[in-house]
Amino acid sequence: MAIRTIITEPNKLLRQISKPVNVIGKEEQKLMDDMLETMYDANGIGLAAIQVGVPKRIIVMDISKDENKKEPRYFVNPVIKNKDPEKATYEEGCLSVPNQFAEIDRPSKCEVEYLDYDGEKKLLKADGLLATCIQHEMDHLEGILFIDYLSKLKKTMIIKKLSKKKSTPAIL
Repeated sequence: MAIRTIITEPNKLLRQISKPVNVIGKEEQKLMDDMLETMYDANGIGLAAIQVGVPKRIIVMDISKDENKKEPRYFVNPVIKNKDPEKATYEEGCLSVPNQFAEIDRPSKCEVEYLDYDGEKKLLKADGLLATCIQHEMDHLEGILFIDYLSKLKKTMIIKKLSKKKSTPAIL
């Protein structure tokens, strides 16, 4: 396994739509292993392949709170089949939008159909943080970031902050 570089906003790669995976082979499994290691290293709970520069419809996540009891999840070609009309609000952050957080309203429950790490077809009924995380990561597959749900002013301010950090020269 290897830790990959996480792409941060502003970057055009984050805005592209990811392509479906035709076959889950060793290359895709290595990618998922690397993504999981990268996510853990960055103290995240979810990561989409596009965030490490790979435009494939792959997501990894682990919302467990216990450092010693990890519960990794793998979603390949996920499709939301059902969303609850009731909304839930969670404060969201994103590894591709570092150190920025905002409260986002999303459906409180969802059903997602996907292929797992071994290519088995699954259906998961998710609620709470898991439902929010799934929807957040699936947005990445469509080139959407959580800041896109904010007002134009808030979004512009965040992107300006991130752009300044990227252009600040290193002090030696």
